[in-house]
Parts: sequence; C-alpha cells; structure tokens
Amino acid sequence: MTSSTTATRPVRKGAERKSKSARAGVLFSVPRFHRYIKKSTPKSRVTMASAVYTAAVIEYLTAEVLELSGNAAKDHKKQRINARHIFLAISIDEELKKLLNGVTIPQGGVLPHINSFLFKSKSAIDDSSTKAQKSTSSLSKTGSVARAPSTLVSRTSSTGAGGNKPSLSSSTSLKKAASTVTGNTASSA
Repeated sequence: MTSSTTATRPVRKGAERKSKSARAGVLFSVPRFHRYIKKSTPKSRVTMASAVYTAAVIEYLTAEVLELSGNAAKDHKKQRINARHIFLAISIDEELKKLLNGVTIPQGGVLPHINSFLFKSKSAIDDSSTKAQKSTSSLSKTGSVARAPSTLVSRTSSTGAGGNKPSLSSSTSLKKAASTVTGNTASSA
C-alpha cells in the first residue's frame, strides 16, 4: 500500500508576493501604464522602469491637483470637490497653469475678475471728468471745428459749375433750422 502524500509548494524565504506597484512604492497601476505605453509606441521596446516613472509622475500630479482643489473646496465651505474647484486650483498655481495651458475644464467657469476702474471712488471719477472737460476745451481753442448734427445740415443749391453740393449753413440759419425742427416735432406731437 502506498501512502498518499500531498505535495506542497516550497515556501519562499522572503515575504509574500508583491505587485509591481507595491515594489515601486506607487499607488497607480504600473502594469497598466506599461501596457498603455506599449500600445502607444508599437515596434519599440518599453522597459518596466519607464512605466514606473510614468505612474509616479501621474500620481504626483494627481495628488497636487487634489490637494489644491481640496483647499479651494474648503474655502467655499464645501465637502465635495467639483469642476469649479479644480479649475480654480489649476489657475492659481503657476506651474500647473503652464502645464495645462490649452485644457478646457467643463463646468469650470471663468476666473473672477473685476476691472480696477470700477473700484475708483466717486471723487476720483469727478476728477477724471473735469480733466476730460479741460482736454475738450483745449481742443476747441486749437481751432478744431465742431460738427453740426445731420438734422441741422441744410442743402443749398449753387448755380455754379459744381452742381448741387451739400454745405453747412451759417450759424443763424442753423438756429432757424433747429427752431423749425423743434417746432415741427412739437406741433406733430
């Protein structure tokens, strides 16, 4: 009679099996990145070290964005991170802003910006309006002619060789035209 003994596997002297991600010390899947890199570059050899490096870089960028967007969510007194918080986090950090320059984040919104001109006090606005009045008065002293509105321009026919030419009337005829225009609108209303 034979005794039946089951053959057991020899136990390793080291610890139990570890994944490639655990050996590399990263949380992202190293074999998945290895597969993606091999798909993107067919007919070329890809080492496992390149997959480890890629996984570590992506993990670092993810942690950085999540930390900054978590701070933005806390600033808005929210418990969850949404697209707006991610957008604000990326736009605040200079290096991430440069890295993700052409990226559009759906539902991210726009950066809050109010023009500094709108923050000026009323006295500053009054000062700027008086400066504008002074500049227009200095222009009138230099000899520039003010243009009459189109309703006050009258056409006169000249009998010379030039034919019919539109021309501006004198100041008295402009006053008469203005009074007739205002008189006509008053009588029609």
